[in-house]
Amino acid sequence: MRIEGLKITNFRALQNVTFENVPALAVVVGANGVGKTTLFEVFGFLQDALIHNVRQAVAIRGGFKELATRGSEGPLKIELKFRESNGPLVTYQLQIGLADGLPVVEREVLKYRRGQHGQPWRFLDFRHGQGVAVTNEADYGKAGATDQREVQTLGAPDILAIKGLGQFQRFEVIAAFRRMIESWHISDFRIAEARPSHEGGQAEHLSSRGENLALVARFLREKHPALFSTVLRKLSERVPGISLVEAKETEDGRLVLRFQDGAFQDPFIARHVSDGTLKMFAYLLLLHDPLPHPLLCVEEPESHLYPKLLTELAEEFRTYADAGGQVFVSTHSPDFLNAVALEEVVVMDKRDGVTTISRASGDARLARLVEAGDLPGALWRQGLLAKASVP
Repeated sequence: MRIEGLKITNFRALQNVTFENVPALAVVVGANGVGKTTLFEVFGFLQDALIHNVRQAVAIRGGFKELATRGSEGPLKIELKFRESNGPLVTYQLQIGLADGLPVVEREVLKYRRGQHGQPWRFLDFRHGQGVAVTNEADYGKAGATDQREVQTLGAPDILAIKGLGQFQRFEVIAAFRRMIESWHISDFRIAEARPSHEGGQAEHLSSRGENLALVARFLREKHPALFSTVLRKLSERVPGISLVEAKETEDGRLVLRFQDGAFQDPFIARHVSDGTLKMFAYLLLLHDPLPHPLLCVEEPESHLYPKLLTELAEEFRTYADAGGQVFVSTHSPDFLNAVALEEVVVMDKRDGVTTISRASGDARLARLVEAGDLPGALWRQGLLAKASVP
C-alpha cells in the first residue's frame, strides 16, 4: 500500500501543503528551512502517536505550541491517501487539538473507496475517544453491501482508534492499517551509535538510529544466509577490498561487527572502519530486510559516501520501490540527483512564506531541459529546480 497523496495543515513549517501523485521513489530537494525534515517528521509523528499516544508524540517534539505552525489558528491536520495494488483508495484523516491544555484526537477517520462512484465505507470515525467502527468488513466490495457500525469507546481521548481497535482480530482492515504504519522506517542513522559493541541478543530489523547494526547483521547471516550473501556481494562491489563481514561474540558476551579487508591479514572491528563503509553496509541491510518496510524515509544519504556510491545507492532505492515499497529521500547532492529521473524529483519551496510541494516533471521548462540532455543534478546546481512551477 503506497502513499498517493498527502495534505498537511499547521504542522511546523507545513502550514497548508497538498501533494498529489506521490511517486514510489520521491527524491525531495529544496533550500534549508523549506520543511524537508518536517515532511519526514510527519511520518515519524504518526508512528509515535500510534506506538505510544498522541500526548507523548507531541511532548517529545516540544509540546503543542512548538509543533503547531507559528501564528496559526486551529488544529493540526494530517490526511494521507493510499492505494493498494489494483485496490481501493484508502484515506486516513487525523485532526489533533487541545482540550484543557492537553493534546487530544479531535477527529480520526479511516475510509475506503472502491471505484469512482458510491459512498466510501468509513471503517472508523472517532472524536475525542468515542466513535463508530464497521463490523462487517468482509462484506466490503460486495454488490449491494452496506456498512454496519458499532459504537466504541477508547481508554483516553489521546489514543488513536487505529491503535485501540487495531488490536482486535474482528477489525482486520484497521489492524492491517495499524501494522503498516508501525512498519514504517524513519531513518535517523548515526554512525557513532553503530560502531560500539553491544550486549548479545537478537534484532531482526535495523533501528532508526542503527545502534543494533551488529545484531541485525548476525540475524541476517544466520537466518537468511542468501540475503546476507547478496548484501556482502554488493558491499564488496561498492567498497573495494571488503571480502567478509561478521558479527563476532566476545568472551564477555558482547557482539562486535568485524570487516575483512583482503589487503590485511586480520579483520577490522567496526570502530576502525570508514564512515562510508559502515553507512553503506547499514543501508544495504535495510534494503534487504526479509520483511521489507512499506515506507522508508532517509535524510541526506550523501553524507560520508563517495560520490560514485550515490549513483549505486539511488539504484538500490529504486529497486526497492519497484519491488513494491515506497521511498522518500531528501538530498542536496547533485551526484545523487543525476542518478534519478526527473519524474522522481520532488521540489519543496517557500513562496510568500508558505511551503509548497510539486513534482519537478510538472514543470514543462525542466522537462524540456532534461529531454535536451540536462541532468537533474545539473539543474539543481544552477538553482533551476528550486524555481519549479507549482501545478
